[in-house]
Amino acid sequence: MKIAFIIDPIDKLDPGHDSTVAMMEAAQILGHEIYAVYAHQLSIVKGKAQAFLQPVQLTPVELVEGRWIAADPWYRVSPGNWQSLEAMDAILMRLDPPVTIPYLYITQTLDLIDPKKTLVLNSPRGLQAANEKLYALNFPTVIPETIVSSEKVIIQQFLEEKGAAVLKPLGGKAGEGILFLQEGDRNFNSLIEISTKWGREPVMVQQYLPAAADGDKRIIVVEGEPIGAVNRIPTGKEFRGNMAVGGRVAKTEISDREREICAAVAPKLKEDGLYFVGLDVIGGYLTEVNVTSPTGIREIDRLDDTRLGKQVIQWIEKQLIMDN
Repeated sequence: MKIAFIIDPIDKLDPGHDSTVAMMEAAQILGHEIYAVYAHQLSIVKGKAQAFLQPVQLTPVELVEGRWIAADPWYRVSPGNWQSLEAMDAILMRLDPPVTIPYLYITQTLDLIDPKKTLVLNSPRGLQAANEKLYALNFPTVIPETIVSSEKVIIQQFLEEKGAAVLKPLGGKAGEGILFLQEGDRNFNSLIEISTKWGREPVMVQQYLPAAADGDKRIIVVEGEPIGAVNRIPTGKEFRGNMAVGGRVAKTEISDREREICAAVAPKLKEDGLYFVGLDVIGGYLTEVNVTSPTGIREIDRLDDTRLGKQVIQWIEKQLIMDN
C-alpha cells in the first residue's frame, strides 16, 4: 500500500510528540510505502490533483524510561517526482491549523481525487465544513452553554448570567488566544475589542466549567469509536490545559459519559467523512471537535503502552479492502 502524508516540513516535526510521525512509523512497520508531500507541492493538471511525492524512511522512536527517544537523524527523504495523487492508496491530510485560505485551496485540490481510487483522510469537504470550534454546535445536548457573537453587549449579558466564561477565537489552535472572562473585570471591553477585532469577527464564548482545573481530556476517535484518551492538566497559574502552553499530561480512562458523547457525535462525523478526530471533553461536556491534525497519540501510547498509530493504519487497510 502507498500512503502519502501531506505535512508541514518534516524537519519541524517532533518525532516524540507528533501523531503524524506515529502514523508514518506504523505504516512503515506494517510494510507500506510512505511519502511526504508539502503544501506548496500540489498542482492541478488536466483537472487532476498531482503532487511532488518524496519517499520517506523513518527510524522509529524508542520508549526509554518513560520518554520517547529519537535517533539522530530520525528520517531520510529520498528524491521524489511528480505523480498523480490517485497513484496513492491513501492520503492523510496532516497540516497543522489554522485553517487559512491556502489551506482551503489544498482541500479543494484534494476534492478532485476519485474516492474510488484513493482514500483521503479526513474528507476534503468535511475539513471545509468543520470549523473546530463551531462544529461542536451540531451537538447541543453534550456541549456547555455556548454563544457565538462579535457583539460586546451579547457577550456581556452572557457573562453576567454565568459569572465566568471562556472566550475562544474561531480560528485558533493549541489554546492560542483563549481567554478566561470573569464578571467585573475592568479589562472586559478591551479584551472583547481585541478578540473580535473591534466587532469585525465573531468569537465563541462558553460557560466556564470548574472541572477544567482537573483537566481537559483529549479523546482520539476513529470512525466514531474512541480508541484512547489523555488528560491535559493546567500547570502553574495557567488555566489552559493544552500541551502547547505547558499543560501536564496524565493517564486517564474513557468514562461512560464520554462514550455517550462519542456515540452522539459519531453519526455526523461519519456523514461528513471525518474519520480521524480528536474530541476535547471537560467535566463531561464536549468543548471542541479537532479534525485538521489531531494530536495526542504519542502521549497516549507512552502512558497506556498502546500503539494507536498502528490501529489507525489498520483501519485504513480494512477500508481499502472493503472498497475493493
